[in-house]
Amino acid sequence: MPGHCARHIAQPWPWGLRAAESAYPFRLACVEVGNRPPARSTDYPVFILRSGTFSFFCGSLALTLASGCARKNFFQADARVPGPGATATRPAAPDSVWAVAGRHYNRHGRFFNWFIGPHHRAVWAAPVQVTVFNLASADKQAGPLTPTKLGGGFQSTSLTLEGPDGRSYVIRSLDKDPAHIVPAWLRGTFITNALRDGTSAGNPYGALVVPPLAQALGVPHTHPRIFYVPLSETALTVADANERLRGKLVLYEEKYKGKRVRSAQLPQARTFIDDEEMRQRIYTHPADRPDQQALLRARLLDVLIGDWDRHAGQWQWAELPDPAHPGRRRYAPVPKDRDQTFYRISDGLVGWLGTRKFTVRHLVSFKQHIRDVKALTGQGRYVDQRGMPELTRRDFAAAARYVQQHLPDSTLARAVRRLPPAVYALEGPRLYDALRYRRDQLPAVAQKYYLLKARQPIVAGTDQPDFFQVRRTRDSTTVRIYSRALGADSLYFQRTYFTKETRRLTLEGLGSNDIFDISGRGLRLVLHGGAGQDVVRPADAPRVEFGQEANGNLDVPKPRTEKEKLKNYDRLEDE
Repeated sequence: MPGHCARHIAQPWPWGLRAAESAYPFRLACVEVGNRPPARSTDYPVFILRSGTFSFFCGSLALTLASGCARKNFFQADARVPGPGATATRPAAPDSVWAVAGRHYNRHGRFFNWFIGPHHRAVWAAPVQVTVFNLASADKQAGPLTPTKLGGGFQSTSLTLEGPDGRSYVIRSLDKDPAHIVPAWLRGTFITNALRDGTSAGNPYGALVVPPLAQALGVPHTHPRIFYVPLSETALTVADANERLRGKLVLYEEKYKGKRVRSAQLPQARTFIDDEEMRQRIYTHPADRPDQQALLRARLLDVLIGDWDRHAGQWQWAELPDPAHPGRRRYAPVPKDRDQTFYRISDGLVGWLGTRKFTVRHLVSFKQHIRDVKALTGQGRYVDQRGMPELTRRDFAAAARYVQQHLPDSTLARAVRRLPPAVYALEGPRLYDALRYRRDQLPAVAQKYYLLKARQPIVAGTDQPDFFQVRRTRDSTTVRIYSRALGADSLYFQRTYFTKETRRLTLEGLGSNDIFDISGRGLRLVLHGGAGQDVVRPADAPRVEFGQEANGNLDVPKPRTEKEKLKNYDRLEDE
């Protein structure tokens, strides 16, 4: 992948500096430098880019990197601390060892760390004392474990385990190898090195800090522990699990899946399902609704710890009886996979450029000040959209106060102290201070978060016959949704949207025969009728558009091509 030389252009700032291709993990491309005012002290990376010599250097470095090859032995062969001297000064218990999560991330010099970023390299190389993993004794409460399934995404390796009672657990490698996401013809190049090195932006022990915080907020959580899989391991007899996990540090935790789970945090839970099944249920029948307040508290916890990786695959849902409506079901969110907690990537020049708003914006670094709420919460936007559609500005403000009140300094300190001693020495005080500052910012951040959600909301009905009542005025629009499937108490959605906050409101009828009863003139509406014979009253309601997925007998243009033929709107494909 050739690098391009820098060139000067005569344009005013900020359009003179373009680094849209400088995403990290990096794709080096052209850096254009133009005229701009003198740099402030906080604009250090930008100030450096003013130099023509530096621009030439970047182009030369890009060419040098482009000719580089991926290292064959990138990863450490064994996580244990090598050499008798190291182990002698740090004696371990008979069933434990001293190990490091990834010494290979911390072998670079000052210039590399300045250019790419120090990230959490020192943490990956910090020696920690961990228990040796043993299927028979790893979890005394669970009992002997049996390997059942080898899995993981494109980067980490995970192994599902089953206890004697049928409950599932998992071990997952702390280190990752993202080489599989690189096209085959590029895997032998420096790009693979760059992606692998990007793993150092994550804190391998960050998940250990989360349980006390989640517990204080009433957010369901796992109980993660770190183990070492010995090089001699032969009992992980599923596929090539032994070969892929030997010599590595792994995170062990319980899985919230199925009917066999018994959780002290959710004692009334009947079963635990994944996000896709939860979506199917809430769109099938109005008796199934998400616990919106619980999800908001969980999302504010995500914001507090800087966990931007909260897409739909990172959630399970507990089925609970709805105390306010006998016979109905409520679904409480259960976050999982805290791999990106306390992420740090923008502490080097390349990382700083690569995470600007015009590049890979969602890779948000954990700092004292919460800056880009849209990027930090963006990966979970569809979870928010279907999981808390009725919550108001007041709800967001109340949730922020709740988080503040339930996370005093003592709880933050206790959570941070769960880091291994060597890691705490490196990160503990800074992490504690950052959590305090971020907690204090939550009321203001919650208001920004609310306005993001209120800008272009989407309200979905169900596959049952729904009655959408829309009452518009110049200043506000109130939406109520009723369903005969619920009997006499048929109202299951109600919210007022304000013109100063909302630009467009989308209503989705989904299946069956729906009625959209619209009065007044105000907020712009977009209707997706879905399958069935839907009716809009009046038919000529002002400021109403029909989406291409609208079906039934709604007044939409006939398709002119095969691509425009209308298909039933499948709400499960929103991601």
